[in-house]
Amino acid sequence: MLLDTASLYFRAYFGVPESMKSPDGQPVNAVRGLLDFITRLVQDHRPDQLVACMDADWRPQWRVDLIPSYKTHRLAEEAADGEEEVPDTLAPQVPVIEAVLDAIGIARVGVAGYEADDVIGTLATAATGPVQIVTGDRDLFQLVDDARAVTVLYPVKGVGHPQVVDNAYIEEKYGVGAASYADLAALRGDTSDGLPGVKGIGEKTAAQLLQTYGDLAGVRAAALDPASKITPARRKNLLDGAAYLDVAPTVVEVARDVPLPAFDPALPAEPIDPMTLESLSTRWGLGTSLTRTLDALAEAGKGA
Repeated sequence: MLLDTASLYFRAYFGVPESMKSPDGQPVNAVRGLLDFITRLVQDHRPDQLVACMDADWRPQWRVDLIPSYKTHRLAEEAADGEEEVPDTLAPQVPVIEAVLDAIGIARVGVAGYEADDVIGTLATAATGPVQIVTGDRDLFQLVDDARAVTVLYPVKGVGHPQVVDNAYIEEKYGVGAASYADLAALRGDTSDGLPGVKGIGEKTAAQLLQTYGDLAGVRAAALDPASKITPARRKNLLDGAAYLDVAPTVVEVARDVPLPAFDPALPAEPIDPMTLESLSTRWGLGTSLTRTLDALAEAGKGA
């Protein structure tokens, strides 16, 4: 099980009241909410391996070099060093989340120059058994692979009621299979990621083009072919968007060859650093959220 950790702690932050505070009055809603998510996921799905994938670089320069607008709307207005805009009461909770995961012994993997998506893509591609990716980010739908049992658990009403995203779900919802999802995303664009897409081509049109011409390369070849049945307006937009389409696939596609550090993905049956964990629990008032997580991990360990 691969966790898109930032996606989950943002969801926890906005889903759990800020009235959940540490003994000295600091919000810990994201910390405790994430622990509650992990508890539910372990109880419901019983993974034998669990990796918290991190954004060591949420906006890699190599993606920005190709598409300068990439995630620009998420930049903090006053940040001079390219920091992501994170709510004031969430930012201090992130180091706590990292320390708690480390003390529990849940593998936490981030690689400089890459997003969590890229870490997930690399791990999912290299896996020899079934993989469940837990994320609220549709970009990761491109990793779904029925033949290799790679699915996405997409929280709908929280992680307890996720949509299990397989190829059939993607085909039904988007009109293309998982293997074509990145091409669809490149054509359509994504305002939430600062990807402009091709003018005049929305999701349905992108799907129709991919159904007709196979993949993005086929669509572009058809735009260059006067004999193809692409409408003049659509042809013009595709040709005008050539410079964007030259680089968009590299930005949209998750990396699958990230150089990963050594780590142990095994589900910890007991905390790897109990003294530090006890100190963190007392300092931040993690209470029953942490207890339930540890109980779930111990129970899963018995059944392993």
